[in-house]
Amino acid sequence: MTAVATLPDPLAEVAPPRNRHGAVAWLLWLVRRLGLAVLTLWLVSILVFIATTALGDPVRAILGKDFGADKARVAELTEQLNLDESLATRYFDWLGGLLTGDPGISIANSRPVGELIGDTVVNTLGLVLISAVVMIPVAFGIAMISANYRRRKGDTIIQSVLLTLAGLPEFVIGILLVAIFSTTVFHWLPAVTISSPTGHPWDQLNSMVLPVLTLVLAVAPYVSRIVRSTLLEVLDSDYVELARLKGIPETVVMRKHALLNAIVPGIQVIALQLAWLAGGVVLVEAVFNYPGVGKQLVDSVNAHDVPMVQALSMIIAAVYVVVNLVADLLSILLTPRARTAISS
Repeated sequence: MTAVATLPDPLAEVAPPRNRHGAVAWLLWLVRRLGLAVLTLWLVSILVFIATTALGDPVRAILGKDFGADKARVAELTEQLNLDESLATRYFDWLGGLLTGDPGISIANSRPVGELIGDTVVNTLGLVLISAVVMIPVAFGIAMISANYRRRKGDTIIQSVLLTLAGLPEFVIGILLVAIFSTTVFHWLPAVTISSPTGHPWDQLNSMVLPVLTLVLAVAPYVSRIVRSTLLEVLDSDYVELARLKGIPETVVMRKHALLNAIVPGIQVIALQLAWLAGGVVLVEAVFNYPGVGKQLVDSVNAHDVPMVQALSMIIAAVYVVVNLVADLLSILLTPRARTAISS
């Protein structure tokens, strides 16, 4: 007889032994995932510290031509950055400060890094959340329309547009939107973000339109294409065909049968795109002069402000890890087979 090869169950890695109590199994799964998240962030912290250290002497980069003339400033910066200590000692001192909420003193502003990044983190989170609220229904709506018109002219046009947008970098999309709506064609919206020193960018809603639209156009094509592929698979399944034979309208089949089964893959790709926004927003914020983490990171790199660069890089990495952790949790909660594998 010919042996039949069986594929490994991807849930076997996360499924605990069958005799564990459901609540205990969920707790162990959560602890394990949190442990992996912490391990990931620790490895990222090592890479960030080594990368910023490998860029060269930060004191020389900061002072430039004054490096040899201003001995007092050289000594001050050397002490501030702990450059007279070993690499391992500097890393653990920085890591300890990071864990206790003291990531250091900004070289460019001579103020605590924590004070400088607070408002910018809020601004960036606001931009990402607003973009996500707009992008998710738009992406799912486009996917449903495209799947409904599959193999027809409407689907071809939609997919061509999505592929075109997916091939454009986000900063190119931003520049095109500025040219169309702010400078060359129309003068409807401000080309840069307008915000007061004590307020937030969303206090002037018209200045938020172009940054949000840029992020939506940069992310929605990927989400729409993945959701469309899942919808097509579900629409070709036997139970959907049975629903059609029972006389259920196509709109109900799409909404109650196909869309619900496409949510889990959609959550995964949305999480990946939101995590990408945590880093990809850097260029968008620079284009629109948006007072967020991205613009602050660019300014810090230009000023050779090592403590700021390190802290902002860790924030972006933390957002990436947290978003993926939440996506995994939602995917399991919305997948009955995965819930059963963990809790049984």
